[in-house]
Amino acid sequence: MMKITESAYLASYASLKSLPTNGFPEIAFAGRSNVGKSSLINSLLGRHRLAKISSTPGKTRTLNYYLVNRAFYFVDLPGYGYARVAKKERLRWQELVEPYLLDRPALRGVVQLIDLRHEPMKSDIELLEWLSFHDRPVLIVLTKADKLARGKAKASFLKARRILGADERHMVMFSAKTGQGKDPAQRWIRERISS
Repeated sequence: MMKITESAYLASYASLKSLPTNGFPEIAFAGRSNVGKSSLINSLLGRHRLAKISSTPGKTRTLNYYLVNRAFYFVDLPGYGYARVAKKERLRWQELVEPYLLDRPALRGVVQLIDLRHEPMKSDIELLEWLSFHDRPVLIVLTKADKLARGKAKASFLKARRILGADERHMVMFSAKTGQGKDPAQRWIRERISS
């Protein structure tokens, strides 16, 4: 298991030019709005309220950096697929996020979150295909596993795997409430930042 000894919010960046330049490894967290990115980050870090959990979908509009163990960063990306955000604003996010995912040398992997209770949506599939095309390592985390009965959760997991065409070794069922999936997610992150 990855031992987290300290973590802190660093800053929110609206421009790629202002990102940290120390070369620390970065793990990005991507997902639709309200999929549970903040809950996952808090769980992995063993903190309750470090990453802010918003009741307003689409509120994260910057790259939010968290310094972990003074050695690497978690980067919370703006949520995608939120229809109520103006088209101009969505394009601005796209101009920020895509170049980050494509060109950031310190980026070691992407944790893509998908709500286990629902089939992966078109935007989920498109992001995964885009990341795969650009050879970005991806861990798919299927969130909110505690909200389904065990049998239904397993069936949803298998259906998501089939729809996404993903390798089961790079998929994790996760619950912020029970901690399910935390260890394998941390293991994947540790492997990525050590490579």
